[in-house]
Amino acid sequence: MKNKLHACIINDQDDGESISLLLKNEFPEFEIDFQTNSIQYASNYLSKHSPDLLFLDIQLVDETAVEILSKFRESPSTIIFITDSEKSAIQAIKKGITDYLLKPIKNLDFVLTVNKAIENFKKSKVSILNNTIQNKINLPTLQGFKRVNIDQIIRCEADSNYTFIYLLDKSKVMVSKTLYDFEKNLSEYNFFRIHHKHLINLEHLKEYIKGKGGQVIMTDNSVLDVSIRRKNDFLQKIA
Repeated sequence: MKNKLHACIINDQDDGESISLLLKNEFPEFEIDFQTNSIQYASNYLSKHSPDLLFLDIQLVDETAVEILSKFRESPSTIIFITDSEKSAIQAIKKGITDYLLKPIKNLDFVLTVNKAIENFKKSKVSILNNTIQNKINLPTLQGFKRVNIDQIIRCEADSNYTFIYLLDKSKVMVSKTLYDFEKNLSEYNFFRIHHKHLINLEHLKEYIKGKGGQVIMTDNSVLDVSIRRKNDFLQKIA
C-alpha cells in the first residue's frame, strides 16, 4: 500500500469508466481514489487531497476548474487533459498542463502518456526528497521558508487548505499546503494521521487515553482526539 500511486478522474461517465479500466489493467500500481463527472464535487475533493495523477475532461473546464488547475500547478500532481480537440490540448499544455489524450482514447497513447506522467512524478518526488536530506524539510512561509529538522516537528494540524506545524521550540508555522501533502512526505519518518485534522510525530507521543477513539497527549502537552476509524491502525502502529 505504501508504494501505491493515487489517481483522480474527472470526466463524463463513459470516458471515465474507460480511463478507469485502462488504468487498472495497464498500471496496477495506481489506486483510483475519486471519480466524478461533476466539477463541483471534484473541487470539494481536490481542496482536501492531492492525487498523484489527475485526468480532467477539457469540456468540463469552467472558472472553478481553472482555480483547481492553478492550485495544482503549485503541487507535485500531474494533470492529463482529455479532449477531442488537439488545438485545445496544445493551448492547455502552453498553460502548464502536463499532457493530453485525444478522444477516442487509444491504448498505446494512454500507456505512453501515463508513463510520461509517472516519470514527471518521480522527478517531483526526487525534488521533495532533496528538501528532506539529512532529515530536514522546508516549510514555506509568506516571507520565504523555514528549514527545520523533521524530528523537531511535534504535530501538524489541518485548517482548511492550510496546515499549522507545531515545533519543539514551541513555535508554530502556518504553511499553505494541505495536511495530506505532509502526510505523504512525513509518513516514512514515523508520523501518523490519527484524525482528519491531526498528523502526529510518534516520537513525541507521551500518553494514550482510552475511549471510543481515545486521545493522545503529546510532548507539548496538547491533547488530541483519535478518530474511531483510525484507532485500530494507530494502536497497531504503536504496539
